[in-house]
Amino acid sequence: MDHAILIMAFLVVVALIFDFMNGFHDAANSIALMVSTRLLTPQAAVVWAAFFNFIAFLFFGLHVADTVGKGIIDPNIVNNAVIFGALIGAIAWNIITWWFGIPSSSSHALIGGLLGAGVAHAGTQGIILGTKLITTGVAIVLSPLFGMLLAMLLSVAVLWLFQRSSPYKTENRFNKMQFISSSLFSLGHGANDAQKTMGIITVLLFANGYLHGDFHVPFWVVISCQLAMGLGTLMGGWRIVRTMGMGITKVRPTGAFCAQTSGSIALFLATSFGIPVSTTHTITGAIVGVGVSRRASAVRWGLASRIVWAWVLTIPCAGLMAAIGYHLGRSFM
Repeated sequence: MDHAILIMAFLVVVALIFDFMNGFHDAANSIALMVSTRLLTPQAAVVWAAFFNFIAFLFFGLHVADTVGKGIIDPNIVNNAVIFGALIGAIAWNIITWWFGIPSSSSHALIGGLLGAGVAHAGTQGIILGTKLITTGVAIVLSPLFGMLLAMLLSVAVLWLFQRSSPYKTENRFNKMQFISSSLFSLGHGANDAQKTMGIITVLLFANGYLHGDFHVPFWVVISCQLAMGLGTLMGGWRIVRTMGMGITKVRPTGAFCAQTSGSIALFLATSFGIPVSTTHTITGAIVGVGVSRRASAVRWGLASRIVWAWVLTIPCAGLMAAIGYHLGRSFM
């Protein structure tokens, strides 16, 4: 088999490993609230989330894949070493944050990896300073704030509407309604996150001349990425489940429903507009919003500040690791 085909096949496998790790790393986003409110056992929760992660491609377009594939760095400057560097940077940062149990963003690690490897290869002129990159940058800041504000408003509305109901009956009702809210959030997670890897594989095919016609995502890439994401979620990231489900604030079934619903709305909107947002940012902001709706002291702000620092460092650290990975990859690709 031709050496170039072997290299490309190797990079596709690495991209799918990243997608698997993304699902593994971000499993907590989909299942932590179901587990912490004892709606489902951890094993049942990951199966539930993995199923909806996998079928997400049936409900959404591929706008996020287009953004990642041709809206961050110029696809014409992409080569195998750039893709290798981007993936190595993102994977390395994911492993570091997973090991310390910090819910950082796999999505922004990949964006940082693309930027770092692209700049290492072609300088800053390789970056597309257009609407898509600016929108993605703005979403880094606004997605957790949007999730927090929406969850606060929804929590206050639920408290007001059910103020005369028995607390036990209300919590029991919303515990069952989590089956709806958690499935919607898992759909949004599977749609937005898996598409980022689709974009990486597609631009790799484009750079190697295997993408005929316009820039488009082949169906086998869609299925492969959704499957890798679903399998990663099925394995679960238990270190981060503890942080998300119980570390930030104490969450009851009403709060879990409000956080998941708010996160779903944010992810559906972002995916529809092709914005690669962070599911971790979004759901963490929503959980904070639920805590703040009761009282500010209900949130463990020390832990929240650690998470914020991880978010701030994600893009530059992943970018630096990607630049190193690019120079390593250039020697044998």
